[in-house]
Amino acid sequence: MTSMLATPDVIALAQQLYSLRHDGSQVLTGQLVSVPVALEDAIDVQNQLSKLEEADANAWKVARSPVGDPVAAPLHPYLDNPPDAGIAWLRGMKIEVEIAVELCQDLPVRTDRTYERADIEAAISNAYLGAEMVWSGISEGGSLSFPAFLADRLGNMGYVRGPALPLAVLQPGTNIPLKLRLNGQVAFNAAGHHPTKDPLTWLCDYANNRSRPATALRAGSIITTGSLCGAIEVPCSGDVSIKLGEHTVLNFELSETARQGG
Repeated sequence: MTSMLATPDVIALAQQLYSLRHDGSQVLTGQLVSVPVALEDAIDVQNQLSKLEEADANAWKVARSPVGDPVAAPLHPYLDNPPDAGIAWLRGMKIEVEIAVELCQDLPVRTDRTYERADIEAAISNAYLGAEMVWSGISEGGSLSFPAFLADRLGNMGYVRGPALPLAVLQPGTNIPLKLRLNGQVAFNAAGHHPTKDPLTWLCDYANNRSRPATALRAGSIITTGSLCGAIEVPCSGDVSIKLGEHTVLNFELSETARQGG
């Protein structure tokens, strides 16, 4: 698809999204300084936004557009299981409990054949419990313009990577007991499972996206794979406690003032 946004428009939209995120403010899609149509333009804006935010962790989320296009966005701030993890709470924020994987080998763009699921499994060294904070500077999120939402880093507003999980959690159809508490109140208590029933679906799709950057999916990358519980609204700041299975626990704080690091 031909790029349609001029460089000044890319920069202006990235600066607007950066300001909205910084201020915790939202605007309607129609109030954006420009609205990308092509996914390529959205990624250009996303890259510029990431530079403004200094999002330099090699951590990403993978997803699928409403029409099935594989997409990705950087996770920022990305916190690697610190004992005092804290991320800023914003009104309207949601939380998604996810499984992240770590790549132990590169998955370069292939033009001669596709990656099979077994190829993706072979490239994964570790799995981890994780929590993604979701919030967008666009009031409607991606419901009116998915490319604008992609530009806004697919609504990622922070990620906490927790303890390691057995690789068996990545098997298709796996259901794991999941309990999420927000300030001590149970917000989710049921079997957790990926929307496609297979945690590696979107990673496999993205690996086979021949238009993705050649630098994507390198060894050492952390990739989060999709929510096990949907997106659950977080009504106020405070403590988050997640228990997956019998023994894996992740605790952190959503605070009025963030401690961002990683």
